[in-house]
Amino acid sequence: MQTPQKIAVVGSGLVGTLLAIYLRKQGHTVHVYDRSPDIRTVEFSGRSINLVMSNRGWKAMADVGLENEIRKIGIPVDKRTIHLKDGNLNYQYYGKDGEAIFSLSRGVLNRRMIDLAEAEGVAFFFEHKIWDVTLATSTLHIGESERGEWTELQYDKVFGADGAFSRIRHRMQRQSMFDYSQEFMKIGYKELHIPANADGTHKIDKNSLHIWPRGNFMLMALANLDGSFTCTLFMPFEGENSFEQLIDEATLVAFFANFFPDTAAVIPDLVNDFFKNPTSYLAIMKCYPWTYEDKVALIGDASHAIVPFYGHGMNSGFEDITVLSEMMAKYGDDWKTIFSEYQKSRKPNADAIAELSLRNFIEMSTKTADVNFLLQKKIEKSFSDKHPDKWIPLYSRVTFSLQPYSEALAIGDFQNKIMEQVMQMPNIEQIWNSEEVENKIIDLLNSN
Repeated sequence: MQTPQKIAVVGSGLVGTLLAIYLRKQGHTVHVYDRSPDIRTVEFSGRSINLVMSNRGWKAMADVGLENEIRKIGIPVDKRTIHLKDGNLNYQYYGKDGEAIFSLSRGVLNRRMIDLAEAEGVAFFFEHKIWDVTLATSTLHIGESERGEWTELQYDKVFGADGAFSRIRHRMQRQSMFDYSQEFMKIGYKELHIPANADGTHKIDKNSLHIWPRGNFMLMALANLDGSFTCTLFMPFEGENSFEQLIDEATLVAFFANFFPDTAAVIPDLVNDFFKNPTSYLAIMKCYPWTYEDKVALIGDASHAIVPFYGHGMNSGFEDITVLSEMMAKYGDDWKTIFSEYQKSRKPNADAIAELSLRNFIEMSTKTADVNFLLQKKIEKSFSDKHPDKWIPLYSRVTFSLQPYSEALAIGDFQNKIMEQVMQMPNIEQIWNSEEVENKIIDLLNSN
């Protein structure tokens, strides 16, 4: 146990709330501030993308005894179901038999996490607007407006878990030698909804990540416990097949009839959902350093916001907490070293998952409908099943292991170079499952 301190966490989202539980279990006094109302008292919809929990997230939950509690509100997802334009379905299973990610509603999970944090003794202060922080003294400045009167709140430590547009990071950016970049994608997203059947069952397979890949745009859907699905339409803001073109009901209905014909039977409120829900933006944010002395630290999206296409925004944020906790166990009350080692460990891995997430949009929107890509994945799975000591597919490294993201990315690139050569073999479509192909992969592995 560390010497108890008075610690503020700014942001009551998933990462901030789980961090508060960790800190509380170490004996610290923990206050969580959020400018928004208590999520347990408001309707949560309109701009959500369902979350998927994988091994890194489960590890962070298990370390504080919450894994079983959270599994109760998740749905296992063991495959992608690809909806082709002609109405046919392709199935791409994740990992080995029994390996699955878990679909979780962001609102349901966040509400449950706040309840669990309060049960641990964490104090929450909703509708409290933090405008600034004095880094040297870890003093928060709170007030009704940015230009109004502020009150000072003194703490021993402050954690900025306040998302991609963090106020805590905003102050840190004004230091010299602070690197910062923000990039908005040309693609946005809009939430849609598949309701449950009258008896509460799901209209389509609940144990799949459903993807309608259409090149530079796609639709995806993940199941909720109440029988519904949260759907997300990703597409460019401008140009051909973009949000700017879908300006009225007739155009929207014709667009979906053309590109997503099988959704007509399952998205009855398409028009209402589309024009009611906002079109949201996607941004990648990188910065460094993440900490100031032994006083202030950034965590989760406040330090590394990524796009959602690998399903690892939450998982990477939770892994931040795992690593921070490991450093706390290792270095005790030496918070300066804890913060320093935490950021050095996490920065290259945060950059790696940002790159992997960007790449996965191309895979999901385009490659999942490509016959050569599907064949490559089939060869990889077959070889991995026979030689698990020689080959673990990239997706499994990222999602079903705790291997650092940076290592997974490097090995994935190496494996892809091998597969590029394998895919050039004559008649690969006919010989894909042969000893010849197996030996070719082994030879390429041994020669590098």
